[in-house]
Amino acid sequence: MDKILIVDDDERIRDMIKEYVSLVNFNIDEASDGVEALNFFANNKYSLIILDVMMPKMDGWQVCKRIRETSDIPIIMLTARGEEYDKLLGFELGVDDYITKPFSPRELVARMKAIIRRSERDSKQKDLDTRVKIEGIEIDFNSRNVYVDGQNISLTPKEYELLTFFIRNPNIVFSRNQLLDSVWGYDFMGEDRTVDTHIKMLRESLGTYRDYIVTVWGIGYKFEAGGLL
Repeated sequence: MDKILIVDDDERIRDMIKEYVSLVNFNIDEASDGVEALNFFANNKYSLIILDVMMPKMDGWQVCKRIRETSDIPIIMLTARGEEYDKLLGFELGVDDYITKPFSPRELVARMKAIIRRSERDSKQKDLDTRVKIEGIEIDFNSRNVYVDGQNISLTPKEYELLTFFIRNPNIVFSRNQLLDSVWGYDFMGEDRTVDTHIKMLRESLGTYRDYIVTVWGIGYKFEAGGLL
C-alpha cells in the first residue's frame, strides 16, 4: 500500500486531504512544518509528498530542495499564490506538480494516483534500459545522468522525464495534452503552458542540441535528431 506524507501548517487543509486520500486506501503521515516534514522523510519511505509552500520554521521551497538532494520522490506543491514565478521556481527545484489553493480534493487525489502510476512505470522501464545515445545526447537510465557532448548536465526530474519520453519516441508529433498525459500522467485541464515552460527549460539545458525539440505550430512538439545510436 502506498504511503503519503502531507505537509501543511493548516490542520483544516490536512484533514480535508486526509478525508479524500483515505478513500483510496493510502497510508498517511502528516507534518505541520518543514522541519517535521524532513524528520518524517528521513525515517520513512513514501510514494509521494504533498508539500505546502508557506510554513513556519522552513518553507516548502527549502524542504523540496533538501529532499531533491537525495531523492526523486514525486512532490506535489500546494500554494495560495498562482504567480508564474512561483511555478517556475517549483519546477526548477524538481516539483512534479503544482496546485493553487483553493483546490478540488478530488482533482488532487486524481493527480496523486496518476503521478504514482507514472513513477512506478518509470521505475520498471529503468530496469529494461541501461544507456541510450542520440547524436551528442546520452542518457544513463540507471543513474539518471544526462550527458551533452560528454559533459554531465543538471536536469530537473520533469525535464529528465520529458527528454527520455522524447528520445524513446523520436520523430513523432505530440500535442501538449498528449505530453501532459504521457509525462505528467494526466490532463492538466487547459494548463498546457506547463508543457511550454518545461520545453523552454529543457531546450536551455540541451544547449547546442536545443533545436532537436521541434515546435510543430498549431499541434505541439516532436524530437527530431540525426539518429538513434
